[in-house]
Parts: sequence; structure tokens; C-alpha cells
Amino acid sequence: MLKTINEIMNIKQALKLKNKLIKSISDNTKLLQEYNTVEVGNERPYSPVLLMGNITKSTYELIELKSKIHRSNAPMFEKIFEMSELKSNIKALQKLDCTEGKSNRDRYRMESELVLTSEVSLVERNEIIREMEDRIEELQDEMDVFNSNTEI
Repeated sequence: MLKTINEIMNIKQALKLKNKLIKSISDNTKLLQEYNTVEVGNERPYSPVLLMGNITKSTYELIELKSKIHRSNAPMFEKIFEMSELKSNIKALQKLDCTEGKSNRDRYRMESELVLTSEVSLVERNEIIREMEDRIEELQDEMDVFNSNTEI
């Protein structure tokens, strides 16, 4: 069972509760949008006023919880930022054109073929990506231990 916002919990549990609050807000918002207006004479299955109250309550709980998580994560900020930047670099590298040799990818050229070369080969690019992914995995393992052992 998930803990409540006022109970002592570790970061891992807090992250689960955060996701639960986000889902609750999303679900209640969808119900509010769907059932605010109904045809006269039809039964309204959900009270928009109660739904708005639930959304507001969950929103302030989420704000408090995110603030606690953020403060508790301070010792890990450098690792969090490193992981984020590595993920961004991987996305960019995956788009890097490493084509070598003859190609007819440019259909607007008069010649039928062009010869391409790249300074970073496909093999090198993939090795760099693999090294970054390995580092991300190390960081994630460290964060998992931290999140399990750190109370908020």
C-alpha cells in the first residue's frame, strides 16, 4: 500500500506516490471535462464541484511532495544532471549521419552517385553511445540505492 504525504517514506516510495497523485489529477480532470455539462434531465454521474476539490487537494499534495523529493535529492543533483545530459547526447548522436562510401541519396545531383566519408564511423558512434548508456546505468543504480535508503 502506498504511503500518504504526511508519513515518513523513502524517495522511492515518494516517487510512486507522486505518480499516483499525477494520475489522480489527470483522471479527475478528464471526468470534470466530460461531466461538467450534461443534458437537462440526465443524471450527472460525477459532481464537478467535488472533482475540482479533489484536483485542488491532490495538486497541493503533489506540490508538497515534489518539494520534499527535490530537497532530499540535493546530494544527487550532479548525478541527475549528468544522466540527463548523457541522454540528450545519445539522442543527438543517434541522428549523426555516419554514411561511408558510394551513395545515391541525393536525387537532385546530376551525377548518379556520390562518395561520402565521415570522420566518426558508425562503429565509433555506436561504441560512444554504448559507453554513455553504461554510465547512465551506473548512475541509475546509484540513484536506486539512494532513493531506497533516503527518507523524506
